[in-house]
Amino acid sequence: MRKIAFFFIAACAFPAWADGLKSLENFMKTAHSGRAAFTQAVTAPPKDGQAARTKQSSGHFEFQRPGRFKFVYEKPFAQTIVADGKTLWLYDADLNQVTQRAQDKALGSTPAALLASAPDLAALRADFTLESAPEDGGLQWVLATPKAREGQLKSVRVGFAGEQLAALDILDSFGQRSLIRFTGMQLNPALPAGAFTFKPPAGADVLQQ
Repeated sequence: MRKIAFFFIAACAFPAWADGLKSLENFMKTAHSGRAAFTQAVTAPPKDGQAARTKQSSGHFEFQRPGRFKFVYEKPFAQTIVADGKTLWLYDADLNQVTQRAQDKALGSTPAALLASAPDLAALRADFTLESAPEDGGLQWVLATPKAREGQLKSVRVGFAGEQLAALDILDSFGQRSLIRFTGMQLNPALPAGAFTFKPPAGADVLQQ
């Protein structure tokens, strides 16, 4: 299955830095569900004298806390990631292949935990060290560093425009960076009952990990 990238200064006064943590706290308290469109730019570090390479993708995203989310990649390839509360599903339409994982083992200290898995800020702090970061690009940022060091995730910056979640900037241990920007974010919409139900398509290869 093609790898689905689930990565990513100017100084400013301290009061602006504090806004990011406050916005994250308010988001965790008030955003029980949501949906948005997203664009994603994944940049691999320079290698063997070659310049850094960036790949673009786009789609839409939904979540319902705790533990349910869906990323639907529409361009350039059709791919879907669904967490239903128990199982994490990854579906590659071109390959007609599904990867199935136990959700509690697959997520943990991941960007998904920041958006949908953790029920509140206290639960988030159990897996991440959270720090206010400098304002950048018109957004207030929080730097989240996983406390577990054995995973591939190195850090995540969470960006807010006021109280609105606007971006994730994810950096992995291999130096790959993924910048996800959200547009048209709707908080607490009425999502369909089956929004996070996934059934492998007929004939698809299903791999359990």
